[in-house]
Amino acid sequence: MPRDLLSVRDLTTRFFTQEGQVNAVEKVSFDVEEGEVLGIVGESGSGKSVTALSLVDLVEDPGRIVDGEINYRNSELAESASENAPDAVDGDFVDVRKLPERHRRALRGPDFATIFQDPASSLNPSLPVGEQIAEAVEVQRRASANPRSTRSRTQSYGLGKFLLGTALPGQGYLTEESKARAIELLELVGIPDPAERAEALPHEYSGGMLQRAMIAQALAGEPELLIADEPTTALDVTIQAQILDILGDIQEETGMTILLITHNLGVIARMCDRVGVMYAGEIVERGSLEDVFDNPVHPYTQGLLGSIPDLESAGGRLQPIEGNVPSLLDQEMEDRCYFADRCPNAMEECLEKPPEFPGPGSPDHAAKCYLADHPYEPEQALPEDYFDDESSDTTVGRDDGKDDASGEGVSADD
Repeated sequence: MPRDLLSVRDLTTRFFTQEGQVNAVEKVSFDVEEGEVLGIVGESGSGKSVTALSLVDLVEDPGRIVDGEINYRNSELAESASENAPDAVDGDFVDVRKLPERHRRALRGPDFATIFQDPASSLNPSLPVGEQIAEAVEVQRRASANPRSTRSRTQSYGLGKFLLGTALPGQGYLTEESKARAIELLELVGIPDPAERAEALPHEYSGGMLQRAMIAQALAGEPELLIADEPTTALDVTIQAQILDILGDIQEETGMTILLITHNLGVIARMCDRVGVMYAGEIVERGSLEDVFDNPVHPYTQGLLGSIPDLESAGGRLQPIEGNVPSLLDQEMEDRCYFADRCPNAMEECLEKPPEFPGPGSPDHAAKCYLADHPYEPEQALPEDYFDDESSDTTVGRDDGKDDASGEGVSADD
């Protein structure tokens, strides 16, 4: 039987800005099973990337995780944490939010690794790519030598050793073993002539090669969970397919668990075992790939699927979702279904916050929508002009190539 590697409960992340409180992630709960690929899909601004950053404790100021649990199954960590943070431990699970900050930081690399959206801005432009990957390998190697101490990660290589390494060649931070492993990782992700390319600077790499290098760097610590945040957004279709093949091959060979963040339904269909659909900071529907694609319940999920081009009827028109993603400013959010103003089946009861109802598929299928509990009742429908301040712009069904922070739609490109 598969076991949960990660169990997230009521994760809530806020941004405290001059304009007001932004409710970026709202009581998000999901489980990630060992060895599976879980996809999270939604429009720009739905909270996908902030959810990923929250898992690895990389939410920057003015953002802050204000509530929730991130329970990670790791018996060794549980044994260690029981001494210093017993309240964080529940059997083999550890709520990493209750660990000291230095311990949470130590989980990045050997436990959680991230492939970020833009590899060009995630790599140091002045250092060879191979050296940057070798640094990640060396950091994790030293941390593994003394896993209960964070000193092995950084403090053990201080100013004295830096000056010694500068004066005496061969006494630097990197070892030959780490350099060799970096070349192996570049070869693993399909970089041609990896030994030669390891000496090249990031600007000498193409976009696809940079993405491969980012994957290699993420794999340096042999993580339990790989978080891939829009790993193919800036790539053309052919390179996208190659990157997905690499991720699929690595997952199959190593059994690595992957959390895939994307706005691309084609990527979800190709890669994932289960999927969560996000809207306005919430997971509004979740289930197996078959549940969500074959038996969608939430009108938002149905709208996403309706925006996919039908290859069998090329002359047909797309059915975009009208309107825009709502503002997540707290003072502008009403305590109701956040999709009601765009929903073609909005009813009076949708003016109240819906709980999560079981879906018609597997036991894991669920949706935050009253339509999952009972059929649409036309006599209870809201008037078309009820939300008269909404724009009629259509944003779903197109992909303008922008990243998750700049307003792309949801696409089916593969």
